Amino acid sequence: MNIVFFGGAFNPPHLGHLLIAQQVLDFTRTDQVWLLPNYGQIPPKINVASAKDRLLMTKLLETKRIKICDLEIVHKLSGDTIDLLPFLPKEHTYHFLIGSDWLGRMDEWGDWQTLVKKLPFYVFPRQGYEQPTLPKGMSAIDSPLLTTTNTSSTKIRERIKKGLSIDVFVPAGVAEYIADHALYRG
Repeated sequence: MNIVFFGGAFNPPHLGHLLIAQQVLDFTRTDQVWLLPNYGQIPPKINVASAKDRLLMTKLLETKRIKICDLEIVHKLSGDTIDLLPFLPKEHTYHFLIGSDWLGRMDEWGDWQTLVKKLPFYVFPRQGYEQPTLPKGMSAIDSPLLTTTNTSSTKIRERIKKGLSIDVFVPAGVAEYIADHALYRG
């Protein structure tokens, strides 16, 4: 099976994540996308919900072909993707997905040159970020039907702090979870 890891904080997970995951399925030879909430934060971030909360919210995005992978959280990994490799089931083929906004910051990733040799990357375009020539081991996801968005977890957290609705940005279950657990209120 061809698996694409879509890693991140998912702080909170939102419909933009689903939009990207579905398009990975549509425009690559991928059987499943595994959403991979991280345990550690590299680089460290502020206003992060607990790993448990982020995992439970991310599970609300699951579909038949979009699954949740809790390996980073279960093994309490640092957030360096290379640390994940020994835990991957050997029977699958893997790619890792990043947004084009990460291309200029790959030096923040632990041992990324080795990582790309062991785990090829797909790069999804992000609004406002040009996609330069990609390093070896990285492939752009591209199609005239591709849809991008500037929806971000940061903007959603800011909306919550200001008391604004997030209903059109997150699945109903995620909005309910955030409200029930009083997340991101500041």
